[in-house]
Amino acid sequence: MLVDKEKSELKQRLKKVSGQINGIDKMLDEGRYCVDILQQILAARAALNKVGLMILESHTRSCVVNAIKEDRTEQGIDELMNVIKQFNK
Repeated sequence: MLVDKEKSELKQRLKKVSGQINGIDKMLDEGRYCVDILQQILAARAALNKVGLMILESHTRSCVVNAIKEDRTEQGIDELMNVIKQFNK
């Protein structure tokens, strides 16, 4: 479960990603150089991946730890591994 501080930081990062996406859209409209657009896409993808990793870390530190404490270790680890596999597609 995300705490308010984490939510606030994540929302701020997502606003930046949104701004990057809008910037990419504007670059397309302006007919900007393809390599520049691709670099911005890579930057947006990296920023979004960072948000995902932050959420994954929070999940591991809270939900997975709680599952282990509640003697649901296999379930917690299975869920974590499934999420990691999906995240890496």
